Amino acid sequence: MVLLATLVSIVLGVPLGVVLLVTSKGYFYYSKHFYTALGTVVNALRSVPFIILMVAIIPITKFFVGTSIGTTAAVVPLTVSTIPFLARLVETSLKTVPYGLIEAAQSMGASPFRIIVRVLIPEAMPELIANFTLTVIVIIGCSAMAGTIGGGGLGDIAIRYGYMRFQLPVMVMTVLILIVMVQLTQLLGDFLAKRVDHR
Repeated sequence: MVLLATLVSIVLGVPLGVVLLVTSKGYFYYSKHFYTALGTVVNALRSVPFIILMVAIIPITKFFVGTSIGTTAAVVPLTVSTIPFLARLVETSLKTVPYGLIEAAQSMGASPFRIIVRVLIPEAMPELIANFTLTVIVIIGCSAMAGTIGGGGLGDIAIRYGYMRFQLPVMVMTVLILIVMVQLTQLLGDFLAKRVDHR
């Protein structure tokens, strides 16, 4: 559930973040109205609590996966919730690249697409990996929350057995597993970010 939601979020969230960047002031395709409209939609989706979003988009979830219960169904609200979150992180990461590098690439005749692929993304890769790590950790937390309404996973085990059946050891074990997952994710993310950082 976490892996699939992460992959879909990256595939859709990174391009959305790039669009937010290139249409913002000072970049290639600046459009005040487009950026404002897109930013408003992104911010609106980010502001909806995940538990409410899960319930609100049940019809959309059923349309895509045929059911609103289980781990497969939970992937839909997980990605819908995470894509705008990641898009803003990507936009922020790309803005850390010194504008002088962009100007230098433009002076050599590089197209906007080439600048994005060859300059912005490689230069911002350490920050991007750090933000991908943060996104995975957020998805892990949300996936546990998905168990409260039949989303499956560790959250479902914690609610069904740990809470409803008063089995404290089960509750403690699920919490420990989640802590270990987050710690390992953070360690891996930090390692990869250091490996690609050439500064």
